[in-house]
Amino acid sequence: MGGGHQQTQSWLFKGVALFTPAFDLVYGLDVSKQGRWHHHLCSVLQGRLDLPEPPLFLCPAYTATVDFWVDLPTQQLSVVAEAHPLVWSQRFLLDVLFEHPAMIQLPWQQLTSSSLSHDLRSIESYRPRFPQLWQHHNLVHGLESPTPTVSSPPILVENPVSYTLRLYVSGHSLATAQTLKTLHGLLPQCLAAPYTLKIVDVTRQPELAERDQVTATPTLVRVSPPPLRRLVGKLDDLATLQWLLEDPPPLY
Repeated sequence: MGGGHQQTQSWLFKGVALFTPAFDLVYGLDVSKQGRWHHHLCSVLQGRLDLPEPPLFLCPAYTATVDFWVDLPTQQLSVVAEAHPLVWSQRFLLDVLFEHPAMIQLPWQQLTSSSLSHDLRSIESYRPRFPQLWQHHNLVHGLESPTPTVSSPPILVENPVSYTLRLYVSGHSLATAQTLKTLHGLLPQCLAAPYTLKIVDVTRQPELAERDQVTATPTLVRVSPPPLRRLVGKLDDLATLQWLLEDPPPLY
């Protein structure tokens, strides 16, 4: 694997990915959201694959984007994730590359194109001049925005306390997706502080479940601030969540 995954530490960023027809990949993480990343990534491909010129013809058919921002009226983190049909099969790789510190599941949307067949014919016409793009080079190259990143999420309400939570689930089912949706709706109502919600699949990481004494799913674990607390079962009750997150927490 060429290059490296340079994960940003900012909670607000835009991610742009550019694939080749052979599914080599260059991508950028932009905290300023002002860069012309498609042009820049084409230039990176030109240099890495020794192309005669930047392959701008790959845009937008071989691109995907992710954008995180704060919705000011609700003060909630929002995200849009879009991929073109030709790279739709690569969204699981993109989930890893554009993983958010709060472990938010990316809500991928497939962009439609009325001229996809035309785009494919047009891109194919470049093959004789750019044969490297149709050869797999095992290339995954990540670039960071030069803008300084921040090491913590934006604090929307002044509060010195931050929370770390783990949600234990069993596989990625519709029930798991609904639990995540419910929690992302309720947690901002309970907390006037930043929080990190980490998803743990007990079928893949049973050692973590054993460490936190989790015997059923779904289970929400308050890791910090101490003491450690667990909430098992349905996680759609606001009052119960407030008990889990109450600060300072009462004694057991």
